[in-house]
Amino acid sequence: MIFKRVGDGRPYPPHELTSSGWAAIPPRQVRLDQLVTTKDTLQLAALLDEDSTFFGDLFAHVVEWNGELYLEDGLHRALRAALQQRNVLHARVHRTAAS
Repeated sequence: MIFKRVGDGRPYPPHELTSSGWAAIPPRQVRLDQLVTTKDTLQLAALLDEDSTFFGDLFAHVVEWNGELYLEDGLHRALRAALQQRNVLHARVHRTAAS
């Protein structure tokens, strides 16, 4: 199994982070098997595109909420890492207060 669980949607409250807000969070390594996805589909073009991060953040965006790590943005990066047989992903992790 690549991910802890495949989800469909964001169960956590809105965080209102902008691109510059995400950029202020230093990246760290996150194990793929600890991530819960927030999307259950992927655009194949995003996975195969060599320049897929040209206009976006180089790191995936993860929200930590209620003890779970939710992969909000960067599913294609996580799958690419798994296909390269890596078990970690560099991501920016935003901690949200528990409900």
